Amino acid sequence: MPLSDDGAVLRLKDDDDVAVALRPLAPGDKVWFGPVSIEVVDAIPSGHKIAIRHIDARALIHKYGQMIGRASFAIAPGQHVHVHNVEGVRGRGDLAESPA
Repeated sequence: MPLSDDGAVLRLKDDDDVAVALRPLAPGDKVWFGPVSIEVVDAIPSGHKIAIRHIDARALIHKYGQMIGRASFAIAPGQHVHVHNVEGVRGRGDLAESPA
């Protein structure tokens, strides 16, 4: 479980698209994972998700190695990932096919 260099966010699995903020993050803050930095775009409350890589519109989003939803539109690194830009796909009777 990689913790950011300053302990601000936690990425639960290496291939996750998001990390969890362990403290409130403000626009302009930087989160570092070694030599890679991510600039915070939106205010992100503690316990909420931040995109750590680009997520295409309609792409599945992964947290703790599991699919947690689909991007409603493209999400840039550093953006807040929450109900405003994630569509739930689990347990949806209206989706007849796989969420891929």
